Amino acid sequence: MGLPREAGRVAAVAWKDLTAERRTKANFNAVVFLAALILFLFGFALGPDAEALRAAAAGALWLTVLFSGVLAFNHSYQVELESGALEALLLYPGDHRSIFLGKLIANLVFVLLVEAIVLPLAAVLYHLPLLRPFPGLAGVLLLGTVGFVTLGTFYAAIASRVRAREVLLPLLLFPMLVPVLLAAVEATGALLAGDPMKESGGWIRLLLIFDVIFFVASFFAFEYVIEE
Repeated sequence: MGLPREAGRVAAVAWKDLTAERRTKANFNAVVFLAALILFLFGFALGPDAEALRAAAAGALWLTVLFSGVLAFNHSYQVELESGALEALLLYPGDHRSIFLGKLIANLVFVLLVEAIVLPLAAVLYHLPLLRPFPGLAGVLLLGTVGFVTLGTFYAAIASRVRAREVLLPLLLFPMLVPVLLAAVEATGALLAGDPMKESGGWIRLLLIFDVIFFVASFFAFEYVIEE
């Protein structure tokens, strides 16, 4: 199959998922509500001390993205499984990895939209200065989200055919996310603190390396996983 045809298939899968979500908005609203609730709970537990809130903000932000994003991944293959459309997609001639890329793009857009709502809310609740570190912070959020969504989309495919997929997905995903989460939290914390020691650069490079490793591994393993 030619590259333009595969690119069209990737775009069709991504557009289908995003259009279905735009029509119902049920999953998006649930994820945003959960993200806001987690931020409020972390803020309530830390108390009114502004310094303590700022110190914990990076970890709270990424844990919020982590827990709320799992809801999106669990939903990623649900429509196809319930309607039997996944088998039809697999029977369609072409590279099955285009399904992975389409799902990856749709999930990435979804999680980035959630982050666009969560970040200003976190800034208000945790007294964060966003304007000055925003360019670097946006880059860290993008790199961290790419690694997170890549693994989430891949492991959601593994868990999708299991009855207890809501339980299995976090068990598979969270241990593998530790390096990405650690690098993202450290880079975010350094940027929010003004990065006086210039620490964020090393963590950002580490994030980029993990993104490449996870994407390549997931991309080439997906065809074997989805056919099982």
